[in-house]
Amino acid sequence: MKTLFKFGIAAAVLWLAGLAVFNYHIRHYPLDKSTKTDAIIVLTGGSNRIKEAVEMLNGGYSDVLFISGVEKGVTLNQIARTQHFSVRPDKKIIIGRASTNTLENARETTDWINQNNISSIRLVTSNYHLPRSLLEFRVKNSHLKIVANPVFSTNIADKWWQNTGTFSLTAAEYTKFLMVYVKCFFIRMFGE
Repeated sequence: MKTLFKFGIAAAVLWLAGLAVFNYHIRHYPLDKSTKTDAIIVLTGGSNRIKEAVEMLNGGYSDVLFISGVEKGVTLNQIARTQHFSVRPDKKIIIGRASTNTLENARETTDWINQNNISSIRLVTSNYHLPRSLLEFRVKNSHLKIVANPVFSTNIADKWWQNTGTFSLTAAEYTKFLMVYVKCFFIRMFGE
């Protein structure tokens, strides 16, 4: 029984240490605002993700934007009005409606990437969501060059350990990241 208790304590300490590293990492992504890609991919779900992706599109970082995870019935015009953006007429936006979670985002986007011979993407999502998203995309697209484009949320407190909402959000995302990491390890070792 003492061995099991010691194992539990060691696992909790390792998890907390990993959470601290995870929180540091998501706050210190290098921002690449120079690399152009074949496409910009944005995952819905967090505030300002789509607006950031459209700014990158309008800024010439690509000529096409794929928005993954848009609810059925929601139009681009509705999204633009809500998030206060406009799209240059020489740019193209494609809306994907087949996904409801990160794994489905990767599947839906991979299908589109393969159909359109895309070799590089800029992946736009919230900074706390980016580590897990990158894993899901890389396991499905090992050949693909991916430029990480984090969207930093003002709702995430700097002192994450003192804010219940931030702690809960990042702890949940870190735990999901660990599960996807293990899954990806087994996929690389044994195939899907």
